[in-house]
Amino acid sequence: MPDAGDDADPAERETPDSDPEEREIALPSDLKPIQTALIEWYESDHREFPWRETTAPYPVLVSEVMSQQTQLDRVIDAWEAFLEEWPTVESLAEADRADVVAFWSDHSLGYNNRARYLHEAANQVLEEFDGDVPETPADLQELMGVGPYTANAVASFAFNAGDAVVDTNVKRVLYRAFSVPDDDRTFERVATRLMPPGESRAWNNAIMELGGVACGQTPHCDEAGCPWRQWCRAYETGDFTAPDVPEQPSFEGSRRQFRGRVIRALSEYDELALDELGPRVRVDYSPAGDHGREWLGDLLSGLEDDGLVELDYRNGGDPRDDEDGTESDKLTVRLRR
Repeated sequence: MPDAGDDADPAERETPDSDPEEREIALPSDLKPIQTALIEWYESDHREFPWRETTAPYPVLVSEVMSQQTQLDRVIDAWEAFLEEWPTVESLAEADRADVVAFWSDHSLGYNNRARYLHEAANQVLEEFDGDVPETPADLQELMGVGPYTANAVASFAFNAGDAVVDTNVKRVLYRAFSVPDDDRTFERVATRLMPPGESRAWNNAIMELGGVACGQTPHCDEAGCPWRQWCRAYETGDFTAPDVPEQPSFEGSRRQFRGRVIRALSEYDELALDELGPRVRVDYSPAGDHGREWLGDLLSGLEDDGLVELDYRNGGDPRDDEDGTESDKLTVRLRR
C-alpha cells in the first residue's frame, strides 16, 4: 500500500482556514493507520465470493448488475450459471434478449429490467467501445443500467481505477465511526478523503466488507474484530444508530455487551488490574470518568454475583473508591474457573 504522505493525503494538508464543514468531521489528521488497519483486516480474512477471484471486466460487470438490491449469497449460483451460458460480452450481445430475461426470472434475481439493461450494455460495449468494457466511472455510466455506484464498483474491482464507493453499508460505517452527517455529498467527500490513492480495488472491497460483516444494522464489533474500534465514535459511546438504523439496536451499548467484553478480555489473561481491564471494555474508559472505576466496578459486581469472575481486593480496600489513583493496582480480576 502506498505511503499516505503529503502528496497523497489531502487531510494532512488542511489548515485552520479549512471549510468549517470539513473540520466538523471527526477524522484523525493522520489517515494512514486507519487505511492500513482496514485493508489488513480485509486481506487477512473476508467472505469468499467467486467474482472476488477475478479482475476480468465482463464477469465483474455481470456480478455488480446482479448484486443490485439482491443478497450476495443468492447471486453466486446465478452468476456462475450466467457466465457458463454467456461467457463473453460478445456471446451476451448475440443472445436473444428474451432468453436473458427468462434466465433472470428463473434464477429469482428480481427486477427483470436489469436483464434487459445488461443485454443492451453488452451491445453498447461492442458498438461504442470496440468490444472492451470501459475502464473509467464516467465511461461506464454510458452503459445502460449502470449508475454511479455500479460504475465505481466495476472501475475499482476490474481496473483498480474507481472512486470511493458509497452504498448504504458504507454510509452506515462512516456515520457510526466518524459521526459523518446523513448527507450524500458529505458521505462522498469523506469516503474520498479516506480512500488511499491507487487502492480503489482493495479499499472499496474492504470498507464494503466492514459494513456487511462487522457494522451491519446489528453490529458485531468484537466478534468480527472490527479494525476501527479504537477510532469509532459508536464503539466509544455505545450509540449504534445510523441512517438505516433509526433506533438503537437492543444489544449494542447494553450492559450485556459490556459484560461479554469483560469475559472475552479476561479469557486472554490470567488476571488484570482494574485499570488494565477498563480500556479493553470501553475505549472511553477513564478511571475517574463517567465510565470509569465506579461504572466498571458495578459491572464486575454483577459478574461476581453470577459466579463468572473473581475479584481480589489486595490490602483490604476497594480501589473503586480511590480518587487519586494510588490504590488502583490493588484490585485484580480473573475468570472463575
